[in-house]
Amino acid sequence: MPASSAPPQQEAPAAARATALTPAPPSSPARTLTRTAAPATEPTAAPATTQGPAAPAAALTGPAAALAVPAADPTGAATDPAAHAPAEASPAPSAPDTATGPAPVQEVPPERRRGADTRALTQVLFGELKVLEPGTPEHNRVRGALIEANLPLVRYAAARFRSRNEPMEDVVQVGTIGLINAIDRFDPDRGVQFPTFAMPTVVGEIKRYFRDNVRTVHVPRRLHELWVQVNSATEDLTTAFGRSPTTAEIAERLRITEEEVLSCIEAGRSYHATSLEAAQEGDGLPGLLDRLGYEDPALDGVEHRDLVRHLLVQLPEREQRILLLRYYSNLTQSQISAELGVSQMHVSRLLARSFARLRSANRIEA
Repeated sequence: MPASSAPPQQEAPAAARATALTPAPPSSPARTLTRTAAPATEPTAAPATTQGPAAPAAALTGPAAALAVPAADPTGAATDPAAHAPAEASPAPSAPDTATGPAPVQEVPPERRRGADTRALTQVLFGELKVLEPGTPEHNRVRGALIEANLPLVRYAAARFRSRNEPMEDVVQVGTIGLINAIDRFDPDRGVQFPTFAMPTVVGEIKRYFRDNVRTVHVPRRLHELWVQVNSATEDLTTAFGRSPTTAEIAERLRITEEEVLSCIEAGRSYHATSLEAAQEGDGLPGLLDRLGYEDPALDGVEHRDLVRHLLVQLPEREQRILLLRYYSNLTQSQISAELGVSQMHVSRLLARSFARLRSANRIEA
């Protein structure tokens, strides 16, 4: 192809301007290589690789930009595609994908949202309660709303005592009394959150209920507190030794006497009284009375002694003394006569007369 031939008409105007600004290369064997490579770029609008103004970005849009081939170097050397890569080849920063929409916002758990709403409502209600006159209907309404809004706090505190085998409704009612006391004593101007102030009051009211009303046998408070320490020490020693600890090991751990440890264990069993006649649940065995009880030979004499005591008070004082000396002090009639200063026959007659009176007064034999 002659060197002075004009470029094809279908070449893009930007490529034509770039060719016009390029100086004519000297004739050399490399020119043949350049001219042979040029027709490959003619069907598409290749970007200019020579120095000069950059081609407009509009010339590189569409399918032509994807098929663009770098032009030959005017010096006659083969063009390095990496050195003259089009601008589209460089990785551009990825734009946010608008097809999927904005990133989803992490939802707050319902429990946390509900707790925040309760705290905000409590602050508002305490602000209203502070300016109201106690005893008015409006004051009672706001106070009742505060109690209802904070009932979940009472249920949370009552759940800690679920293992006490006590009806949960009773525990919640006792905790509600503590909540009411906390509402009446709370001062919002101190800058303390109400749950932080109310929790010790609610828990203390429940513990007081278990200490005063649940136990069948009331034990001293010191033994009750020491029993908690004995239980904790028993669990720790069981884990350490792999067996149940002895009383001496528990006493050494807590630095108390073995008698105090035994007293604490007995005090811990005083929550509920078990009937001696109640059968054991599950195994069907007879009750404690049938397994541990025995016939007491002095049991029948209890009723007789009570009856004799009632009859003796009906005798004269001297006859009462003679009976006590004869049957309680085990003195003979001669010894009794010497002590009372009467004859033995008189003592015998007094004893016979006393027995006759006792038999006549005994309504059971009558």
